[in-house]
Amino acid sequence: MRVFKSKWFAKFARRERITDAKLCDAVRNAGRGVIDADYGGGVIKQRIARPNEGKSGGYRSIVFFCKGERAFFIYGFAKNSQDNIDESDERDFKELAKTLLTISDMELEKLANYGLYMEVKFDEEN
Repeated sequence: MRVFKSKWFAKFARRERITDAKLCDAVRNAGRGVIDADYGGGVIKQRIARPNEGKSGGYRSIVFFCKGERAFFIYGFAKNSQDNIDESDERDFKELAKTLLTISDMELEKLANYGLYMEVKFDEEN
């Protein structure tokens, strides 16, 4: 399983002190079928707890997810600043997910080399 975060999401996570370990927990949960919202087309919403707090008042992340293969953290927001994504965002995310979840490893490496996506060290055992 390979896990990535977009350049935008990486800045958001750094600003909000969301660790890579928390991202990996969200991916593990999705792999177990614990998904907060499934928009279809490989686009899911996962909750992430604030540091030293629970998930209910925490963050929401939009993740492109293909079980056992790839996950991309694309967008995040605090629950208190936004309820959900709108229909146009959902449509755009599905279109991008279609591409990212099917590109070759070589194309993915190019995107990472350009700095558009950063790979998260993912340990499926923990």
